[in-house]
Amino acid sequence: MISRRSLISGTVMTAASTALFAHAKSYGSILGANDRLNVAIVGTNSRALAHLSGLQANAATTRVTHLCDVDSRNLNAFAQKASHALGYSSATTKDFREVLAARDVDVVTIATPDHWHAPMAILALKAHKHVYVEKPSSHNPREGELLVAAQKKYGKLVQVGNQHRSCTHERMMIEKIHQGLLGRTYAATAWYSNTRASMGVGKVVAVPAELDWELWQGPAPRSAYKDNIHPYNWHWLRRYGTGEALNNGTHETDVCRWALDVAMPKGVNAIGGRYQFHDDWEFYDTLNVSFQYDDKVLNWNGRSDQGMKLYGRDRGALIQGERGSVVLAADGYEVYDWKGNKTDQYQLKKAASSSDLLSQDEMTNLHFANLVAGIRNGEPLHSAISEINISITALQLANIAYFTDRSLKVDPTTGHVRNDSEAMALWKRSYEPGWEPTL
Repeated sequence: MISRRSLISGTVMTAASTALFAHAKSYGSILGANDRLNVAIVGTNSRALAHLSGLQANAATTRVTHLCDVDSRNLNAFAQKASHALGYSSATTKDFREVLAARDVDVVTIATPDHWHAPMAILALKAHKHVYVEKPSSHNPREGELLVAAQKKYGKLVQVGNQHRSCTHERMMIEKIHQGLLGRTYAATAWYSNTRASMGVGKVVAVPAELDWELWQGPAPRSAYKDNIHPYNWHWLRRYGTGEALNNGTHETDVCRWALDVAMPKGVNAIGGRYQFHDDWEFYDTLNVSFQYDDKVLNWNGRSDQGMKLYGRDRGALIQGERGSVVLAADGYEVYDWKGNKTDQYQLKKAASSSDLLSQDEMTNLHFANLVAGIRNGEPLHSAISEINISITALQLANIAYFTDRSLKVDPTTGHVRNDSEAMALWKRSYEPGWEPTL
């Protein structure tokens, strides 16, 4: 067992991790009992329910052996749901390092706050575990660089939770676009709208007895516990979250980049602000982002506090080309000719919503199936970190453009901002001593 003192101090990772990971290497290639992959879910609030249903849908090839959360309320409630859904009980712990040390864990799925995504994924790779990590896969561009490098170094798979890449009708439509359905594509616009409430102005209060606030903060520099942070509003604080562009914009912006068949932009511009409420929210509630390429443009329109829909949808992507356009979303698609006349459409029974995807959906089930097939049979991942990190970094550059209040000129080969030391200062962040991610 890890001591209480070690739990509080991140330095346990620097001393003990070397032996732990060396030991893990000897069994890292062993599959679970009955040739199933043993999986640990870390973070049991919100999106973890989709992880559970995705693993339940792939129950023939996976077994959930561990559940982990620093909040015992969330952990206990989730454990009951998991036991009911799966028909068996899983081991529980509040410390993910016990999961990494567990000999029988093959895969770690990460549904924690954003500031934990890359550091935890890197540590899991060091422990020779495969990883499924929610978007955004990193809190800042430097972490993205490190995570890509760690995946290459340790050779395990990293699937990012951009489940649209596994959506059957979206994959089919992107293939048609690449085959010339719209002719030469040159523009795409993604959007997201929601009516989020104010997070208010938090007050410093005693940490709930059920929450390990020290371990919750992990890599983040220490600050007092306030009553409006946990379990969700950390999204809007810069030391933990990444704003709506990374929280939800990642999905449709990545679909647009995929459709346009482009990589890192050469220019990024972001205009917006926090307009609807005056509270502790540190990001924008309204943001217009533009990514420039040599002969194409990609835009994201984010409205966290306005419920006005576009094309009858809270969220989606519009792809434009010489011959026409496609409106593409999780709930279906519409095809238009050059003059704007609808020529084709497909509609799922359940419409896409701006609400965060919490429960079972087919594309998440397929996304987990793709990871399992990648581990067992070498099937190419739909959302490999090396590919999706491009979309993540581009949106992180949008955040940098917003906070520096200027357009960025970008080196498309690295994503680094050209000739702007102030912008590049935001390429990475500070860490609580002992928790800095390393290779």
